[in-house]
Amino acid sequence: MVSWFGHEGDALARALGLPRVVAVRQVDSTMDAAHAAAGEGAPAGTLIVAEEQRAGRGRSGKVWSSPARGGVWLTLIERPRDADGVEVLSLRIGVRLATVLERWTSAPITLKWPNDLFVGGLKLAGVLVEARWRQSRCDWVAIGLGVNLGHSALNAVATLGEADPSTVLAEVVPALRACAFATGPLRDDELAAFAARDLAFGRELTHPAAGTARGIAATGELLVETALGLTPFRGGSLVLAHT
Repeated sequence: MVSWFGHEGDALARALGLPRVVAVRQVDSTMDAAHAAAGEGAPAGTLIVAEEQRAGRGRSGKVWSSPARGGVWLTLIERPRDADGVEVLSLRIGVRLATVLERWTSAPITLKWPNDLFVGGLKLAGVLVEARWRQSRCDWVAIGLGVNLGHSALNAVATLGEADPSTVLAEVVPALRACAFATGPLRDDELAAFAARDLAFGRELTHPAAGTARGIAATGELLVETALGLTPFRGGSLVLAHT
């Protein structure tokens, strides 16, 4: 039987309270596998989890290195009804996961707009949210997550130490599901939580524009103080002028 860290998909589904878990040792991309399953009618709560991704990817087609047993690599399918919630989903997830994962880290987790979690200046985890729309309705959303474990083969990354992968999964999945079904823009408490962990606030940026980072808007945009004043940015990547 195919398994993930020794756990078969049916057993994981029962333990996590999910309708289906596809647990594999190796896959090209859990994100691509999830989109294929969702297109074939997979229900909300279907989880794809792999020990290794051969072609894992992040935002804007960037490569996400996912070595065998080096992390928790997963994509969760959900079918939310609120479009505004989808727009801020990666940020909402980052805020929620920071509190969930911090029990295993050696220092506080910071957040980098729009989808990365850092510890001590090193990347711990990344979130990738891809939605498929039918006119103005969200047909499904695929929530990809990669979290580095302590025995990762990757260099210069933060990890969760020797955390048990199945325990991490049991903590992460309910958090992802709760975020997927939250509605509306970011609440005041979520904005405050992000601000308390904002890696970039007050620092000089080169992208998405030259200026100073001034936090985020409730609708998810990065706010940058530029020569033209406070300017919101929805797309692009945040690049610090001095790292």
